[in-house]
Amino acid sequence: MMILSSMARRRVALVASAALAIGTLAGAVPSYAASSTGCEGGAFTVTLPGGQVLAGNSGWKIAAGSLPSGGTLQVRGRYVEYDVNVSTFAVYNATLTGAPNALDLTGGVRTVLFASKVPDLSPSALDSGELNVQISPAKLVMQRRGTGGQMKVQASDCATGGVFQLEPGQNTTFTHTLASGMFYFKNPYTAKINFGNGGMLRGKDSPQSATRVSQSGTASVWNVAAGGRMGMVLGEDAVEITNGAFPCVQQCQASEQIQGSLPVTDPFFTA
Repeated sequence: MMILSSMARRRVALVASAALAIGTLAGAVPSYAASSTGCEGGAFTVTLPGGQVLAGNSGWKIAAGSLPSGGTLQVRGRYVEYDVNVSTFAVYNATLTGAPNALDLTGGVRTVLFASKVPDLSPSALDSGELNVQISPAKLVMQRRGTGGQMKVQASDCATGGVFQLEPGQNTTFTHTLASGMFYFKNPYTAKINFGNGGMLRGKDSPQSATRVSQSGTASVWNVAAGGRMGMVLGEDAVEITNGAFPCVQQCQASEQIQGSLPVTDPFFTA
């Protein structure tokens, strides 16, 4: 059960009021659903623990011996960036860079969304396996299988829309902890749980074949089935009225995800 402080509840009310006022005064606003506009110029690089930089439209297989246990993969894009633990695929400091884009949600301000997204794997779960990395325009796929588990990251370098998902190869519990200044809230227009910082930014955890175990104002815990996912969507895709993605635990692709075609009632996106 989610517990919000009185201050958080006041902030949610202020967000809703401000959004309504913006819609009334400004008239039409751009669609913040996922589109190619939000990904213009997007391109990832991945820096390995030893300093090698992977970039361009290509794929790599990195031997386990080149990946020290607990080392960090630095994932950097034009619009999003974060660090990934090579041994567990735990994600740290998931950030929107605030780079210029017509669909920017940050007001041009660098904004850390999540302090961490941590699966409950052993500290060396993936150490025995090679790391596979595939980079294509505005897209990234990383996967690794070890004796203690299997994990896969799929990501898009975009200012809005579905920008990230982490997929376990086994039943796994994930703990998501928001960054300082961010908070979870119940959107009064959709009754869904969003996260934001009191401004125009709206985001949502995007589960598939996953069950929420607990929720507070700053953290959520999820049980994810093997082959399911914990994703993150931003902007209009985060506030559409939907029952969520249907269950899928094998080779789940974008066709199994919500694409922004359902009703949106949050006034910031409908004015």
